[in-house]
Amino acid sequence: MLCLSEARSLLDKDYQDVETGHGLTADNMHHIAASTYMPGVTASMIDWWFGYVHTTEQYKLWHPTDHVFSDWVGPRDNNSQYIGGTHLVHEYIGGVLSKLSISFIDPSKYFGKNWKEEFKKCNYGTAVCGRVEAWEPALSEVQPIGHLIHLVKNEPHGCRMRSRFWLGDIEGPSSNVGDKVPDFMSNGLMKHASEEMAILASKLPTLYERLRRHNM
Repeated sequence: MLCLSEARSLLDKDYQDVETGHGLTADNMHHIAASTYMPGVTASMIDWWFGYVHTTEQYKLWHPTDHVFSDWVGPRDNNSQYIGGTHLVHEYIGGVLSKLSISFIDPSKYFGKNWKEEFKKCNYGTAVCGRVEAWEPALSEVQPIGHLIHLVKNEPHGCRMRSRFWLGDIEGPSSNVGDKVPDFMSNGLMKHASEEMAILASKLPTLYERLRRHNM
């Protein structure tokens, strides 16, 4: 299983030994991988989507059964701005309702300061990166528990979403505590990520063109 510190190696090998699967890393984090072909979808559409999705109604387009609630705090707009913003969600993962916040950060955190040049060289379009946090709305509290990277590989007829998650990097008294991740989470998240990206691929090109045309 790929360690978080090795995330940059995703650019070196388009198909690693595990593109869809999950397991425990050498540093005791749970690594989850999901790879989804998205015909007709471009990297620009992916960036636009993360700057667009905000309301629960919009969020349900992404996964009508698993997605329950959505809100947003901080920067976002329809011009692909989402870095620095936080997506607040309720969603079912492995049949269990999870309340999460995803704080989006610059890809340089995982791919280095020259990531844009490296992406062009390796034919990658973008990467959506974030810190995953357990969210307790009643207490207005969050606890960082992991990381996500949605790495978008340009393909001749669309793109391939290489989704990667690392869970168990918990900020607090203990860190890298893999045994604190619930048993259902890894397999449930792998299934959920594959489903939501396939659903998004079926809707995004039409939605993108319609709303972009409306805003021109």
